[in-house]
Amino acid sequence: MVATEFELIKQYFTRPARHKNTQLSVGDDCALLSVPEGYELAITTDTMVENIHFFADVDPEHLGYKLLAVNLSDLASMGAEPIAVTLALTLPEIDSAWLQAFAKGLFNLADQYAIDLIGGDTTSGPLTLTVQAMGSVPKGEALRRSTAQIGDLIYVTGHVGDAGLGLKVKQGYDCGDDSYVLQRFNCPAPRIKEGLLLRGLANACVDISDGLAADLRHILAQSGVGACLDYQQLPLSKAVKEYIGATGDWALPLVAGDDYELCFSLSPAKAVQLNMACTCIGVIERESGLRLVRHGVESEFLNNGFEHFVKGGD
Repeated sequence: MVATEFELIKQYFTRPARHKNTQLSVGDDCALLSVPEGYELAITTDTMVENIHFFADVDPEHLGYKLLAVNLSDLASMGAEPIAVTLALTLPEIDSAWLQAFAKGLFNLADQYAIDLIGGDTTSGPLTLTVQAMGSVPKGEALRRSTAQIGDLIYVTGHVGDAGLGLKVKQGYDCGDDSYVLQRFNCPAPRIKEGLLLRGLANACVDISDGLAADLRHILAQSGVGACLDYQQLPLSKAVKEYIGATGDWALPLVAGDDYELCFSLSPAKAVQLNMACTCIGVIERESGLRLVRHGVESEFLNNGFEHFVKGGD
């Protein structure tokens, strides 16, 4: 039976350091990381709140996995190699079975990349989970949102819309065999390998967390450019195609979040060097805004993805 904060940390979240850059892990007031000469430290933070980012009945093992995955996706979009994470837990109560399952999901993913959990905090309150992830990237090689070039081709990894369909299944939609889209919603695969391969190739990159259109717009705004997408080229799974056919909701793959694929731009000359599974879906243009070609007709695409603090948003 866990009785105190420190016993909780020791029992569920303390392990020997594994990564070569971790000099001091859990146990002191601060952790210590070394950054190799010629490298920079990439840092990201994501918070997940019950009934906002996840359902109250979520499998805690899936939750631990996804909490880490969304942070690793941010590192992937910068071309950074993961090193370590910190974890802040706000818990309504100490539930040993829940904590054991949550830690299992977190460490199952962490172990794939030899990532160390090097510290954090635990408090009492409504269930809220925060991970800060740190990674290394060679100086000058970090992928950014602000460096897309006119004429760049736009690519995405994997499929888009799967996690959005998984959310609809959780909300009651029946798509028959729902195991694939639920897996994509519950346990997204961070594209770490792809992010590392894009160093020196991509001009700009972002991960798809709030929806393809919304996240691509971050690149467009920060780069001062526009884009045109070919809807027919969007990489859609069989499940999403069937959903669109049944409902007419063709915008789902553009606005649904939680896919955690990478969207990136690069010059046509460098496109031939791509050595990963990805799909060309459009081009960066001089004219601002996001345009969509669908059924041979080009029009401005105005729908947004998920946004916090917007009532009645998409």
